Amino acid sequence: MSTYDANLVVIGAGSAGLVSAYIGAAIKAKVILIERGKMGGDCLNTGCVPSKSLIASAKLVHQIKHSNRWGIHTASATFDFNDIMERVQSVIKTIEPHDSVERYTSLGVEVIQGQATIKSPTKVEVNGRIISTKNIIIATGAKPFVPPIEDLDKVQYLTSDNIWELKELPKKLVVLGGGPIGCELAQCFARLGSKVSIVEMLPQIMIREDEEIAAFMANRFEEEGINILTNHRAIKVEVDGDHKILHCDYNGSPVRVEFDQILVAVGRAARSEGYGLEQVEIPISKRRTIETDEYLQAGYPSIFACGDIVGPYQFTHVAAHQAWYAAINALFRPFKKFRVDYSVIPWATYTDPEVARVGLNEFDAKEKNIPYEVTRYDLGGLDRALADGHAEGVVKVLTIPGKDKILGATILGSHAGELIAEFVLAMKHGLGMNKILGTIHSYPTWMEANKYAAGNWKKAHAPEWALNLLEKFHRWRR
Repeated sequence: MSTYDANLVVIGAGSAGLVSAYIGAAIKAKVILIERGKMGGDCLNTGCVPSKSLIASAKLVHQIKHSNRWGIHTASATFDFNDIMERVQSVIKTIEPHDSVERYTSLGVEVIQGQATIKSPTKVEVNGRIISTKNIIIATGAKPFVPPIEDLDKVQYLTSDNIWELKELPKKLVVLGGGPIGCELAQCFARLGSKVSIVEMLPQIMIREDEEIAAFMANRFEEEGINILTNHRAIKVEVDGDHKILHCDYNGSPVRVEFDQILVAVGRAARSEGYGLEQVEIPISKRRTIETDEYLQAGYPSIFACGDIVGPYQFTHVAAHQAWYAAINALFRPFKKFRVDYSVIPWATYTDPEVARVGLNEFDAKEKNIPYEVTRYDLGGLDRALADGHAEGVVKVLTIPGKDKILGATILGSHAGELIAEFVLAMKHGLGMNKILGTIHSYPTWMEANKYAAGNWKKAHAPEWALNLLEKFHRWRR
């Protein structure tokens, strides 16, 4: 075509789509953004924002119940669960303007609300209108995966999409899945008063974390009254009068778990249906994700994809990270292309305490047969942790044997999601443990934990011959 209606059409207004549209508008391209649902996507409406809002309320209730840890003899909290859920919605509404139609329109983006269908590598249909475009970015996200459990559809099961519609606190809640979403919400509902059971078919919750980290969190959950059922495979749901029962298999033995509500949190599936992908022959994997090359190009020079529809990491910050590459590579093709960089990807599970990591942990290093050394720092010795009443957890850093180059870091503890940023920065820019040790950290702060971990590495690698020589030197000086 000699002319196009747009330089870029972006399908999906979640994190990946919004960032793609923002970048396009910032460099003065003509951008059309199409969204069939709510602006902001899952992160704003059903994911990160509501879950972290609920976590904050549940954490406050928990701290009040355990106020004696802070020298307060009596404290109590009364609450209505519906008020807490209304607060969650109010937080969403407060953040909504950041992702709104009005904001993106003010940036110069044309926003269309409707179902987009890709008709060709340069044409998209929406609301009966055919839009010609130089480039297309597919950022349609993902949705909760619902496993084929017999008679699950006989109950109004919950997912991360609809759990925010609850008005009453479930007395008995079963959480299917011991991953990040399942663990975060299980702890929240337990702290608010539900009797919670986590049903996980694998040997541990948080399966991608080191065994000691997962074991610590399992023990913490059990202390808070959560029933952990690992190695349990959900078989079927039974409704017996007023009773709802989940039947499980535990190493060949039947197990019955009663519930009022069941939350399905076993993962998320790419949202690839309904956009005309098959008709245009955009490559789709067995996992229903779009297959892209290292430039996030999807089968055609003019079509790119980013976010959960691509993977391999279903994180908001990775979606935004990919969006930069997709937008720049699309809008400046066929000139210099940028290969998407997954070398330093942080992630966090916002339980209490939090679990955060970047790069390799021991699980990954052993799986990939990569040699490593481990340096640890116990947060029980950190002054600020003691003062705050959260002196528990660990900083674990993997380094190349004999060198200070960081292969990865895992932090279990309060504020872990914030603390991991220093290791992300260090790994991204090739800074080792010596550089972290040589950086001044304010006292008393949680960030000092990273410096003390670097100090432990230094002690373990101090040259004995040099120390012996210094001892002789100072003896002579006396």
